[in-house]
Amino acid sequence: MSSTNQVPETQLMSGDELSADDAWNALRVYGRWHLFHDAFVRFRYGDGFSHSRALALQLCLAVVPFLIALAGLATDLGAEEGGLVVADTILALTPGASHDVVADLLTEDDATEDAGELALTLGLITGMVSLTQTMAQIERGANRIYGVERDRPAVLKYVRAAALAVLAGVPALFGFLTLVAGRPFGNSIEARYPGWGEMFADVWDVVRWPASLALVIIAIGVIFRFAPRRRQPGLSWLLFGATLATILWWVTSLLLAGYVRFSGGFGETYGPLTGIIALLLWANLTGIALFLGIAFAAQLEAARVGVPEPAEPDRWQPSDRDDRPHAPHLPRPRSAKKQTIKASRVRSFSAGFAVKPDGGRKSVRPRRPPVV
Repeated sequence: MSSTNQVPETQLMSGDELSADDAWNALRVYGRWHLFHDAFVRFRYGDGFSHSRALALQLCLAVVPFLIALAGLATDLGAEEGGLVVADTILALTPGASHDVVADLLTEDDATEDAGELALTLGLITGMVSLTQTMAQIERGANRIYGVERDRPAVLKYVRAAALAVLAGVPALFGFLTLVAGRPFGNSIEARYPGWGEMFADVWDVVRWPASLALVIIAIGVIFRFAPRRRQPGLSWLLFGATLATILWWVTSLLLAGYVRFSGGFGETYGPLTGIIALLLWANLTGIALFLGIAFAAQLEAARVGVPEPAEPDRWQPSDRDDRPHAPHLPRPRSAKKQTIKASRVRSFSAGFAVKPDGGRKSVRPRRPPVV
């Protein structure tokens, strides 16, 4: 349940969509730090942390099948056709004591080509299904941050989520792999192919950084444009929030990778689960960065149209006497006088006595027939 103020759908008087120039002008008028504060308030009251945790779960369920697909690809390709390069990349993505487990799995002698193709196929299918659910979760979180209380109908929602999984999820995944696995990928090619591998590694170390940045920014911009259930501004306007989300994601990912790599206590604490714990932390930080960027874009648009307050006012009014909750007032029990049975309610009989409701008897005169 969200308590954020709804952001009105806006456009220019000429009918054109809001662009980057309009976003820059609105940002200068509104103020950067004030906007950051209100964007965080919108993120918080839009249940941004809860949606980030839900997105982290779906993201982990999508990343693991893709890693299985990479393992199947390595087995399917074989050592002669680049399978060892893929294997080295997978081993670099699994820090800690899990390195030996993955290495034994990838170098197993009885791993056949059919098993590799099966792992590759099932991993890709499962990963795309999980990635579709991830995009559906992004739509739900974005709607709540924008103040939209209901998502699209189920069929339309998941059809759009499947399209976003292909158009935005796959490029974002490649951007992530380029960032975290780019160096071991280049080192593996340099070691496995002595002829041209050294030149490729030098070029790759320069190209992979802007390539990762461009892939992630474009993917996040597409998500910002088509995920919420509303008419969004132009893509250039949304790139402000997408850039902020990408910078936050880059910084948190690099800090987490450095901590996992150079901290000996992290691997010793979690042992074989080091890679899984690192993946969970990374997925949660990714969700927070993404929804913070959405909140930034939403608050900038809301401020431009005159809705500066990010959240609704608090409706809770505590008691004037103290702040402790009070029990509801119960009705008082009826007094004994009001429970007294009136004589008119006594059942009478012609036998000379009357029976009260409590079982007692009272002598009465027999009724006489009316005089005609």
